[in-house]
Amino acid sequence: MGDRKRVNVERDRLSSLGDDLIHKILSLVSTKHAVETSVLSSRWRYIWTSMSYLSLSSNDFCTLLKFYEFVTHVLSGRNNQIEVFSVELTFHSKVSKALFKRILDYAFSHNVQQLNVTYFPGKKTKFPVSLFSSQSLKHLALIGCIYGHFITTPPTWELPALVTLSLYRVTLYDDYTNKCASLFSNCANMKNLTIKRCRMMAPNGFNISHPGLTSLTFKDGCKRVNVDTPQLKNLTIKDWRGIHLMSAPILSSLHYKDPYFIHRNDIETFFDDVLVDNGLLQLSTHLLHLEKVEICIHHLYGDKAYTHKIVCLLQKLHSVKSLTLNWEIIKVCRYWFLTLSFTSNKDFQHKKLGL
Repeated sequence: MGDRKRVNVERDRLSSLGDDLIHKILSLVSTKHAVETSVLSSRWRYIWTSMSYLSLSSNDFCTLLKFYEFVTHVLSGRNNQIEVFSVELTFHSKVSKALFKRILDYAFSHNVQQLNVTYFPGKKTKFPVSLFSSQSLKHLALIGCIYGHFITTPPTWELPALVTLSLYRVTLYDDYTNKCASLFSNCANMKNLTIKRCRMMAPNGFNISHPGLTSLTFKDGCKRVNVDTPQLKNLTIKDWRGIHLMSAPILSSLHYKDPYFIHRNDIETFFDDVLVDNGLLQLSTHLLHLEKVEICIHHLYGDKAYTHKIVCLLQKLHSVKSLTLNWEIIKVCRYWFLTLSFTSNKDFQHKKLGL
């Protein structure tokens, strides 16, 4: 009897909490679990209907039909006077475009600000991103299986309020011949962009041209990228196998790490672009605001041309306030200066002997 009484007391304490605090607690679990709390008591019966967070996953149901029925129940039973702040969608199998559109239409009509979509259809499927059209969405994250679905280009992608965009394992298309236009042209307020393990389809290199972008991150990719971002301040490139054509005059922070296992004849690196393409990234003239630079390069000995490019890059970092290099670069510099010293001394001896 004592244990039962103690349980009832604890339940009453939880029920006595305000709606806002209960909503915060329920936002940590899926919407399915939140709806299940309605059987606890009359106090909990309608709590879920006024939540501003939605977390829907097809993996919570044994069949897609059950998932469709649950989504219908949630969207029809929810209090329409309450705006939706955040939506998290997880699809572990192919869902109908009509269902996806219904969820997005509801979220966008209720001024959603944050949207995370994880999509694992199990086979190659075109992801209906063309449905994205929101005046309120500020943060968007798309996660998919390797080359499993596609992200189309503007003008269908209308997200004028978007501030942060994170793309992981999606395929991006950039078919524009006009360099002034790019995939993100209709995201006027975007400040932060992360592209990780994405396949980028573009005949002449992928273009990222944005007047207001301040932070840009590339991870685990292999595509030529042309970057024109006059307001860019932070650039991170990790394990990206390709040329990065950069124009960022006020860049203040640069973090570069090259792929560890890489064959020099198979790819072109970040530094090939830095030193070959004049006018795109010239550290001595265009990057005068650099404050912090971190460079990690796993050098392969015997490639004198590559060594020379590394040294030339370092020589152009004279205005940076903080410079961090890995031990491999130190060995490259030592190797280069020893070679240079030996060559100069040899030339001197030849002149002295009249050879």
